[in-house]
Amino acid sequence: MKLATLKNGTRDGVLVVVSKDLTQCTAVGHIAPTLQSALDDWEAIAPRLARVAQGLETASQPTQRFHEKDAMSPLPRAYQWADGSAYVNHVELVRQARGAEMPESFWTDPLMYQGGSDTLLGPRDPISFPDGAEDWGIDMEGEVAVIVDDVPLGASPEEAAQAIRLIMLVNDVSLRGLIPAELGKGFGFFQSKPSSAFSPVAITPDELGDAWDGGKVLLPLCVDYNGEAFGRAEAGIDMTFDFGQLVSHAAKTRPLGAGAIIGSGTVSNKLENGPGKPVSKGGVGYSCIAEIRMIETIKDGKPTTGFMRFGDTVRIEMKDHDGKSIFGAIEQVVEKKNG
Repeated sequence: MKLATLKNGTRDGVLVVVSKDLTQCTAVGHIAPTLQSALDDWEAIAPRLARVAQGLETASQPTQRFHEKDAMSPLPRAYQWADGSAYVNHVELVRQARGAEMPESFWTDPLMYQGGSDTLLGPRDPISFPDGAEDWGIDMEGEVAVIVDDVPLGASPEEAAQAIRLIMLVNDVSLRGLIPAELGKGFGFFQSKPSSAFSPVAITPDELGDAWDGGKVLLPLCVDYNGEAFGRAEAGIDMTFDFGQLVSHAAKTRPLGAGAIIGSGTVSNKLENGPGKPVSKGGVGYSCIAEIRMIETIKDGKPTTGFMRFGDTVRIEMKDHDGKSIFGAIEQVVEKKNG
């Protein structure tokens, strides 16, 4: 089934079940007023939501038109948002571009940071910054994320994978110019990782059919930048750590509560699988600007592609084998915040 949160003037919105084709929805406040409340009692609530989803497809359920612009993040605020870096190729390129050797442990132990989860952006919310922020190196990062049920302390990757309840897309906005100084302090990201945006709908894994192997999404992530194809990286290729491993890593020293979000990190493919080739000529391109700048630096000694400016747009989407949108699209504009 597909679930979304619509704006209703409150912080947490109202939960709706969305049709497979993303055109219709039904409010389910009588079952669970919010997505978090559904996740808090998933075993009891999910079957009832599934019956509503079935009714949507058979036209036996009252519906209203679903508009992606009316959607908040599926979880407008969450108890936990932790982002991994499952595509180690991305990390390797970052370090190679600045001449740094990558520790061998990066291939066996996932990187992960704890992001801010109190203000998660909706799919059409602007990326808003004050005047002068263009110097901060504004970048998009196209990712996949999962929402989990309760995960016990020390859960194995297999146990962790069984706790995955929903899947969605992410634009993990990064401020590249602020990252080096923050990492230099030895305390990790904070100011350099502003609010992330999420897809209009979150889906149960069964919606992906054979495009879900239990830990990876086996489809390309479509990233358009200023109206042009920028990336079509395959999410199921070059993912060093699958979601079971990422969730298990997050739960190594603490249990995870229902509703915790775990991200994949920037979807990235190795050079032989596409990066460095123009998308228009069949290459898979990039899911963030930093990566194309890395390739330019490695090849030519310096980057030529700039980071995002006010007025720039990004669209992140994933389509099934028939070309139909699965999660709806994240569509954002970089906007100067007044005042």
